[in-house]
Amino acid sequence: MDMKIFNLGKNTAEKEQEAEPEKQAEPEPEPYDLIIIGGGPGGYSAAIYAARYNLRAIVLARELGAISESPHVENYPGIESISGMELMQRFQKHAEKLGIETKYVDVTDIKKGFTLFNVTDSEENVYKGKAILLAIGMEKRRLDIENEKNYEGRGISYCATCDAAFYKDKVAAVLGGNDTAARYALVLAEFASKVYIVYRGERLRAEPMLLENVKNNPKIEVITNDMVIKIKGEGKVEGAILKSGKELAVDGIFVAIGAVPNSRLAGKLGIALDEQGYIKVDASQQTSLPGVFAAGDVTNFGVKQVITAAAQGAVAAHFINDILKERKEE
Repeated sequence: MDMKIFNLGKNTAEKEQEAEPEKQAEPEPEPYDLIIIGGGPGGYSAAIYAARYNLRAIVLARELGAISESPHVENYPGIESISGMELMQRFQKHAEKLGIETKYVDVTDIKKGFTLFNVTDSEENVYKGKAILLAIGMEKRRLDIENEKNYEGRGISYCATCDAAFYKDKVAAVLGGNDTAARYALVLAEFASKVYIVYRGERLRAEPMLLENVKNNPKIEVITNDMVIKIKGEGKVEGAILKSGKELAVDGIFVAIGAVPNSRLAGKLGIALDEQGYIKVDASQQTSLPGVFAAGDVTNFGVKQVITAAAQGAVAAHFINDILKERKEE
């Protein structure tokens, strides 16, 4: 009997392999001219100027700058009164109108390559940039008392603008004697039935206008030469014990005892810091590491204001543009 031989040819998998075009590796994304870390006035001012210099820039920020927590900003030229949040939203909107993108992420690492910086965020994205601007501000100082962490989010707050409304007809204490403490007390007094300011010094150190407003507010009582040493309450704040032995029955404690520079990333890069941990910068806002600049409250510049941070951001962008132009011409 004749046998029929069928040539089945190549199997289906082999045919599919042949049919598929070779996948080409995706091209590396174009590096940024400038990566700005921080969403405060220094960062966004630099972003605005970078855009006007036609630099490709991006803002990486965990949140808008600390000034966004201020209920009233009354010393920014040309704007008689505005909330800190609205002011920062205007900064951001201006930058975005010029094509600057903001990504709300926490930057976890920066590494210096041969020609570029590699910036890693909390979502493991990596951004490559020719220059870096650190505009990462300050971190709020904690009380550093025994049971503080147990009450964070349960009566301890670091932002009166965020949480004051939760204390309607309640009693709150503000710890600190600076401008922030005075502002916190005034915001709380709009809601709370009673507000204490507890400060370890002899007198509050806030601006005269703020002090006058505090003095004239019948809801606010100032306690000086004293400090909180223990917090009481079952699962939430119900009271505070002072060093003098006095006990305050309070529903909430707002901490406004200053801040420390957020210079962790600078430390990783080996950038020079001063004794207090602020980033040292020169007149062009450049740090000790070429290609890395800094602006705003994180720097060793003595005046910590919105206007000075914004000015430093503009100065940094100017010199970054000059440096990048020189590199192209070489």
